[in-house]
Amino acid sequence: MNKTLTSKPYLIAEFIILCLIVPGYIIVTKSAPFLFSFLWGATLYGFVILRACENETLRHIWKWKSMTWVNIKPILIRWVLATIAMTVFIYFYDASRFLYLPRERPQILPMLATFYPVFSALPQEFIFCSFFFARYAPFFGSGRGMVLASAVIFAYAHVLYINPVAPVMSFLGGLIFAQTYLKSKSLALVTFEHSIYGFSLFFSGLGWYFYSGNVG
Repeated sequence: MNKTLTSKPYLIAEFIILCLIVPGYIIVTKSAPFLFSFLWGATLYGFVILRACENETLRHIWKWKSMTWVNIKPILIRWVLATIAMTVFIYFYDASRFLYLPRERPQILPMLATFYPVFSALPQEFIFCSFFFARYAPFFGSGRGMVLASAVIFAYAHVLYINPVAPVMSFLGGLIFAQTYLKSKSLALVTFEHSIYGFSLFFSGLGWYFYSGNVG
């Protein structure tokens, strides 16, 4: 069974279905409101596959020991600069969305900080980093090619929001997250990084472009 699951024909079929057909289906059918069902379904599939083929445990994938100040410090510096850039961008691009949540719905911010890391950032980084890096190294290598491929597929998956901002921002974020994962191989570290970027995204107002409710 393991040989079948790691064979190139299976990997090619898996990549086409998970990375191209499923996001394409969501885009065409405008199924973004059901995104979490697809996201967690893919996460469950990915964990079962990694467990079967690589004997990976959640503890090993999570790699909490990488959550050190040495690793976190450059992430925080980069995040602060990115947050400033995002805030300036939304102010000039769409002033009506500028700081929308803190101005209009501040009560959502604590919930966002609590639930976004677990229900959104974690499964995304598992799929596009932990799973993607482990499964598709035969196609993209284990260096810059893998980082670029992960970012491109990450961006493509965000086309479902039917606006130009989401995939462009996702590509840039995907490059950052994949590079962090390449260096650390830590799902914990890259989930933390994705989470703080996501909070800044929604805080600044750019989060509107990543919200399924605006897909109509």
